[in-house]
Amino acid sequence: MKPFELPGFGFAWRVAVKRILKPVTYALAALYFLADAAFMAIAKPISDWLSRHVVLRRLRVWIRSLRPYPSLALFSLPVILLEPVKPVAAYLAATGQMVSSVVTLIIGELLKLVLVERLFSLTRDKLMKIPAFAWAYEKFSEAKTWLKNPEAWQATRAISKAVRQYLTKMKNSAAVAFRQS
Repeated sequence: MKPFELPGFGFAWRVAVKRILKPVTYALAALYFLADAAFMAIAKPISDWLSRHVVLRRLRVWIRSLRPYPSLALFSLPVILLEPVKPVAAYLAATGQMVSSVVTLIIGELLKLVLVERLFSLTRDKLMKIPAFAWAYEKFSEAKTWLKNPEAWQATRAISKAVRQYLTKMKNSAAVAFRQS
């Protein structure tokens, strides 16, 4: 028996678990990327404003002087340092600290996305010299184009509306149950 393997649970069990977890994983990934997309709509104008108004010429020159892989390392820093904001915000929400949770999520996400946007605009040409990054960026651009397609957008809006209606219904039924207890 292999480590961490339960006796009596063979191949069929693993296939069933994978079949159940696959849609859940996709749904969580979709929510994750939708949250980033929603915040990006706010972060892009902030980033553009910063590029026009904040004068950090020396820093800008230094960033542009970096070679491709150091540029990638610098580009990755905001993601590595600020990505844990989402689980922290989830923890705060789970412990009943809703205002702290929302403030943490909004500030952390906006800061991360603004930094990533600014760094990408400064290092884009260098990053595209890295084959794996260029490939991933191409796939990202294709997905973005597909999402802007009217049919995909309508499907996304329909799913979003159904989720909002379901959550409203759950909230209302929870409120009724809470009042009755």
